[in-house]
Amino acid sequence: MSMIDYAAPAGSVPGYLSVPDGDGPWPGVVVVQDILGMTTDIKRISDRFAANGYLALTPALYQRGSKPACVVSTIRSLVTGRGTAVDDLVAARDHLAADPRCTGKVGVVGFCMGGGFSLQLAPRGIFDAAAPNYGIPPRDLSVLSESCPMVASFGAKDRTLPGAAGKVKAALAAGDVPRDVKEYPEVGHSFMNDWGFPRPMGTLERVVGFNYSEPEAEDAWRRILGFFAEHLS
Repeated sequence: MSMIDYAAPAGSVPGYLSVPDGDGPWPGVVVVQDILGMTTDIKRISDRFAANGYLALTPALYQRGSKPACVVSTIRSLVTGRGTAVDDLVAARDHLAADPRCTGKVGVVGFCMGGGFSLQLAPRGIFDAAAPNYGIPPRDLSVLSESCPMVASFGAKDRTLPGAAGKVKAALAAGDVPRDVKEYPEVGHSFMNDWGFPRPMGTLERVVGFNYSEPEAEDAWRRILGFFAEHLS
C-alpha cells in the first residue's frame, strides 16, 4: 500500500493505492473520500478492498492549493457534477483500467461526500458498478435510470438525507437497473466511517448522529462485496 501520482487533466493527482496479495489481474475500485479527506479511515477502507481482491485507488482530492479552497472547490464539483474533482475521479478510473494488474472492470465506492460523487458518476457509462453510501442524490434523479449496477446504503436516522434511499431506489427501478438499496433503521449518517475521534469529538459524533455502528457497517460491507463480486468479476 503506497502513495502514487497519476495523470489528470489539471495535472498529476496523489492517490493511495492498495494492491492485493498474489497474482492479478484484479478488478479495480475507485474509493472516494468523505468530507474529511485522506484519513486513516479511508485508507483502511481502501486496504480492505485490496484484502478482498480489488486493486483500489483513493484519490487525494484536497491537494490543489490550500485545504479550505480545495474543500470549497470539491463541494462545488459535487453540486454541479463537473470540475476538477470530477475530472480527477474519472482519471483515477482510467488509471486503474489501464494498469496491467487490472482486469479492466472498475467500480466506484464513496462515503458521505464520496457517496454523492459515486451517485453522480454512476450514470456516465464509465463504471461497471457503484456503491454510494449515505451520499446526496443528484438533483435530477431521472439520470439514475441510466446507472451502472448499484448497491447503496443509507441510515433512516440521517437527518441530512431524509427519504434519500427511497428516491434512489425508485429512480434505479425506473431504468430496471440491477440494484440493492438498503436503509438501516437504527443508524444515521457516516455509520460505516470509524474515524476514532477521542472525546469530546466522539461524543459530538454520537449527538449529531454521525457515529460508526459496527453491525450495520459490517452488513453493508457484506452486501457491497457480494454485489461487486457479481458485477465486477
